[in-house]
Amino acid sequence: MRGREVLIGVSGGIAAYKTAALVSRLVQAGAGVNVVMTRAARHLVGPKTFQALTGRPVATALFGRGAHPHIELAAAAELLCVAPATANLLAKAAWGLADDLLSTLLLSFSGPILIAPAMNTVMWQKAAVQRNVAQLRADGFVIIEPEEGYLSCGMRGPGRMAEPEKIFQEIASHLERLKSTA
Repeated sequence: MRGREVLIGVSGGIAAYKTAALVSRLVQAGAGVNVVMTRAARHLVGPKTFQALTGRPVATALFGRGAHPHIELAAAAELLCVAPATANLLAKAAWGLADDLLSTLLLSFSGPILIAPAMNTVMWQKAAVQRNVAQLRADGFVIIEPEEGYLSCGMRGPGRMAEPEKIFQEIASHLERLKSTA
């Protein structure tokens, strides 16, 4: 993992707090990590958390640092992982909508994209969400399936974001494949 560059997208699910553990694990393994946060994500975890973990500024705005932040961030990374990915983010990605930095990055990034959905069980099971997930798979996105368990809303069932260690292992596996094909 040493010297590898990873881009982590954080959308506005309560599971965003678990993404801090993922980012910390990646950095401790030697990866360079840039974090991009949606506006909703910033209501749940502050950008300073990720800045402290990565030693890098957190990207939050489509018209932020640099002339073309979506292009510059995409060009600098080998892999993009969105954790958590909300129903809204899944829909944007499946339909190719780009109205913020993270959704624009999903269109401008040419490497592997891993998506770790997280949402309420009822939302996860909705036909529209499942259609969007199927479209993303068809488009080549890697879906890291949500787990069953206790959710922040008090329900139990599928929709809980995969644990940070599982996501880390998926990232490591994909980076290793990239290394062997280079």
